[in-house]
Amino acid sequence: MKKVLMGTVICLSILLLSGWCLAADTIKIGGFLPMTGAVAAYGQDANSGIQAAMGMKPTVLGKKVEYILVDTKSDKIEAANAISRLIEKDKVVAIIGEMISGNTMAGGPIAEKAKIPVVTPTSTNPLVTQGKKYVFRVCFIDPVQGDIAAKYAFSTLKAKKAALIVDKSQDYCVGLGKFFKDAFTKLGGQIVAETFCVTEDKDFSAQLSTMKPKNPDVLYAPNYYSPVALFTKQARELGLKAPVLSGDGAQADELIQIGGKEVEGVTFTGHFHAKAATTKLARDFIARWQKKYKAEPNAFHALGADAYFVLLDAISRANSTRGEAIRAALATTKNFEAISGRLSIGEDGNAVKPMVIMIVKNGKFEYLTTVNP
Repeated sequence: MKKVLMGTVICLSILLLSGWCLAADTIKIGGFLPMTGAVAAYGQDANSGIQAAMGMKPTVLGKKVEYILVDTKSDKIEAANAISRLIEKDKVVAIIGEMISGNTMAGGPIAEKAKIPVVTPTSTNPLVTQGKKYVFRVCFIDPVQGDIAAKYAFSTLKAKKAALIVDKSQDYCVGLGKFFKDAFTKLGGQIVAETFCVTEDKDFSAQLSTMKPKNPDVLYAPNYYSPVALFTKQARELGLKAPVLSGDGAQADELIQIGGKEVEGVTFTGHFHAKAATTKLARDFIARWQKKYKAEPNAFHALGADAYFVLLDAISRANSTRGEAIRAALATTKNFEAISGRLSIGEDGNAVKPMVIMIVKNGKFEYLTTVNP
């Protein structure tokens, strides 16, 4: 009986030790992304980009990367819950996400308190990283985006009068609208109408009835893809032909799927286009993507992958999985040749990098030009 008991103890010890060794041979990275809900397209695309990046670089510090994804359901409360779970239950060493600014801000303070670094692919509101030591981004910020959009409207489109429609339920949209408005008026332009909506709106007749009599030269809609598509369709149906200019939130295939021919000519500031790719990492990523999917990657694929590659670069340079060490390495990222261009982390954890301007043409996103920082 004693021999049986001793054998059982030894077997259990071996199993426990094996489990410990297995855990020690992986480095856990979390993802809190909107896989369902109003902005699910962003999360799904970024997650696909992360998965592709893992295929290119599956290890760091000699250990396999274990990626744990939690769905935020496009909701601030769910985002906070997701980041808490990743830190407390899954014991991740760093986190990628969220895609929209409000949800990243909901989870950021939790990661900050736990000293777990967060890298967001696309949260562009300055408040996301402001005053935070552990929150970083691989995208540009809205003051830069709003300024470039205003200059494009004023100088390239020759617009002197602008009408705005802003999604007041999203921090990103409110902030970007303000930055555009400030920059456009500073250039000498006039805001002739400023209207508001919420993400779930389907009918924009009230806003359009306010805009049309003002005869604007440009319609600025710094919103997510669904309201931009529906607003543009209804504007064209009403006979309002002024160019529609938007921000990076419009760059999802769903914009074209929802808007159809009516979104032809919509122009927007964005993060990435395959034709603007300049780095070796970008060329390798695009080639792999095209081989697998028979299509070009979009901005959310690229930025999801960039968040992963920048994070792994920081872990490698830190030679550690401690939050403080990874944070210090992230903060000193310089001239990293990312998929979306050469990238450095500057003040407040913000990325300093190129911006592209694109247009919807023949049912596709076409590259127009690159604006360097």
